[in-house]
Amino acid sequence: MHRSWGLCILAAFSSGLAAGEPSYYREVQPIFQKNCIGCHQPAMKSSGLDLTTYDGFRAGGKRGPAGDIVVRYLTGEMKPSMPLGAPPLSKDDVEIVRAWIAAGARDDSPRETLSNGLTVYHQPPVITALRFSPDGKLLAVGGNREVLLHDAAGSGLIKRLPGKAERILSLAFSSDGSLLVAGGGTPARFGELQFWDPGEGKLERSILIGSDTVFGASLSPDAKKVAVGCSDNTVHVFDTAGGRELYKISSHENWVLGTVFGIDSKRFVSVGRDRAAKLVDAEKGQFLENVNQLRGELAAVARHPAKDIIVIGGEDRIPYIYTMDRPRNMKVGEEATLVRKLEAQDGPIFALDWSPDGKRIAVAGAGARVNLYDAESGAKLAACGGHTAGIYAVAFSPDGQRLATGGFDGQVRLYSSSDCTLQKAMVPVPLE
Repeated sequence: MHRSWGLCILAAFSSGLAAGEPSYYREVQPIFQKNCIGCHQPAMKSSGLDLTTYDGFRAGGKRGPAGDIVVRYLTGEMKPSMPLGAPPLSKDDVEIVRAWIAAGARDDSPRETLSNGLTVYHQPPVITALRFSPDGKLLAVGGNREVLLHDAAGSGLIKRLPGKAERILSLAFSSDGSLLVAGGGTPARFGELQFWDPGEGKLERSILIGSDTVFGASLSPDAKKVAVGCSDNTVHVFDTAGGRELYKISSHENWVLGTVFGIDSKRFVSVGRDRAAKLVDAEKGQFLENVNQLRGELAAVARHPAKDIIVIGGEDRIPYIYTMDRPRNMKVGEEATLVRKLEAQDGPIFALDWSPDGKRIAVAGAGARVNLYDAESGAKLAACGGHTAGIYAVAFSPDGQRLATGGFDGQVRLYSSSDCTLQKAMVPVPLE
């Protein structure tokens, strides 16, 4: 290993590590961040392993507790060698991971604490959700145990909305901006839907769901229903007025990671790790049919602002555009609902958004760039750079002039959506 003596001493002095013991926070986590989290993160969780957090590493995956087995995959001793489909790690990086595990795989990350009910941050959190308010004045960002409301131009933090959920994984505003729904939870404990009055900063209602975090919460255009995906392969739909659960859909065969309503609020589409985009009658709570042909696991879905056309994406790296309705009766093996597919991305897709005018689609994922496409022709228009790892959230402003992104590096970036010029990069939480 070629690690500076100064870094070793600093790590040992500041975190109780033995001299020469690798630091998870400073050395191991950045290696995982750069090379592994494209597949091993909450939305994909390949082989059941999440490497975005220390707890995820400790929990392990389908092959049992993570430890020496990780090194055996990194060295190619176990197949397939990791990172999958990418160049192998350098010998120095492998040795850092090996030495860290051999020393006990300790976590020396700075700990978050609470002060007056608000999270005290010592490092930027992973950004997994963000959304502009309909009037374009606010940008809501998911933090740890809270939603943060920023000035949409990036001039500063306006309000902090603390809740129970450790992670906020999805955000949705009603069309009039009077309601903000946040979906998330605390892994392996509970899922939560939060209903906020963003103007007053008041929590109107909290609904606890199941025993794990919930994904892909969406509001119907008439703001009467909320749909949310769950890790027990179900979709739950709630009445926004009273928080009453209307029904539960059990047509998926794996985790449900995204939902979106049709323009008339009478139907919605849900996508998940079973590779299916499923069309549901939102009024009767009945599964209608699969919209797509099954390919890779799906993590994201977005709808055209004025038409019942969706774009989906996930593990196989290709965004597919579908109509929610069949143009005709389909034959076996035919895919009449497919409008077009866009080019393959540099990694799995985690987030999608459609511009308010319906002309552009933003695609984000494990690659370091958010790509913008012409929705009609499929031509690539621009690429927004600056991120160093996975990008989990992307949103157009209501006027379509800006694009907000967030991901593993903990920064929110604001771009011009016409040419991807970076306008602002910020850590959305107060750091101490």
